[in-house]
Amino acid sequence: MTVYYVALGIGILAGIVGQILLKMGADAPDFVSQLMRPSTIAGLALYGSAAFLYIIALRKLPVSVAFPSVSLSYAIVAVLGHFLFGEPFGIKQLGGIALIMGGVVLINQH
Repeated sequence: MTVYYVALGIGILAGIVGQILLKMGADAPDFVSQLMRPSTIAGLALYGSAAFLYIIALRKLPVSVAFPSVSLSYAIVAVLGHFLFGEPFGIKQLGGIALIMGGVVLINQH
């Protein structure tokens, strides 16, 4: 069972890095230029890898556990967005992240 949780965890990390890379490529002057940026291509590749790892995790983990666990990526990306891109991060974001993390902890209790 551990290997499936590892696959889920690595998939979540791949999705996080993919999202950050997509954001980095988003400052191109037009959409076609954005698609051709190495950061965009790498971000899409990581998203694809995350999907395959998620499929592996679903072989043994219930979707009612695996899918909500992916929401951890939302919380981590919000924090990274603040530190890497200067995006707003206040009490509302902190409260939302606390709720997400609390929910993931509750769902993963067996």
